[in-house]
Amino acid sequence: MEERVETMEDYEKELEASFHRAKKGDVLTGTVIGVEDDEITVDLQSYTEGIIKKEHFSNNPDCILKDEIQKGDEITATVIQADDGHGHVLLSRKEANDMAAWDRMEKCLEDKSAIQVKVDGIVKSGVVAHVDGIRGFIPASKLDVSYVENLEEWLGRELSVQAVTVDREAKKLVLSAKELAYAKQMEERQKKIAACEVGAVCEGVVETIQSYGAFVRLDNGVTGLLHVSQISDKRIKTPAAVLSEGQRVTVKITAVKDGRVSLSMKALLDVSEPQDTEGHKEYVEEGRASTNLGSLLKGIKLD
Repeated sequence: MEERVETMEDYEKELEASFHRAKKGDVLTGTVIGVEDDEITVDLQSYTEGIIKKEHFSNNPDCILKDEIQKGDEITATVIQADDGHGHVLLSRKEANDMAAWDRMEKCLEDKSAIQVKVDGIVKSGVVAHVDGIRGFIPASKLDVSYVENLEEWLGRELSVQAVTVDREAKKLVLSAKELAYAKQMEERQKKIAACEVGAVCEGVVETIQSYGAFVRLDNGVTGLLHVSQISDKRIKTPAAVLSEGQRVTVKITAVKDGRVSLSMKALLDVSEPQDTEGHKEYVEEGRASTNLGSLLKGIKLD
């Protein structure tokens, strides 16, 4: 088989690229050939190499270049200066990344999709997390379902968040973890409710008392309603007459419907009473069986 001889046409694209003069605003892709503490060198397969200074690599001032990127990695950056005075093209990965990142954030806002972030800063009234190099702000009120008192406890935590404000022009990105945390809480609650069996006897603690009943948090984490009519076998005016917040109680699950759990203390009292299935009761006294008829005849003298 005749060996194919390479010609200049085989390298036409490479040659064309090598003579291409970069201009400000161009987005170029190259291979990292050098990583120093303060800059990255990029092979652009062109007439010269590209340089990315640390300040043009990321919006995070604390980033360490050698931890972020390695030789051989492919990188895309925007030309910010065609000649830095030393024959190199000055590039900005940060600018190129920002454009792509803002595109992504706008899409996430539209789709309400989840974004994984790590809290890396504490500011007044909230925390900071970077998304693809963009600084995002999470207000304290949007960190969790419940009120957050100590922001320092959130430093370093990884969160699932959603974009709630995306303003490319103002470079404003606001994130929220509250909605996803609530959805997860509800999902876990539904799983626990689904595991509740009607007829099961459980223990729990009275959380709150209302005029119509008491809410009891069971040991499995599910909160159910103990209606006033199900607290006692006697008529009571208010649940507070029998129960108090924080009191530990034993209840029976009487219904699980539409994500709600109904409880009863009265049902336990009913179960503990002897059943009158034949219209009379039997009991044992001093080893002898007796009936209602025997009790009625007791003490009557027959001739």
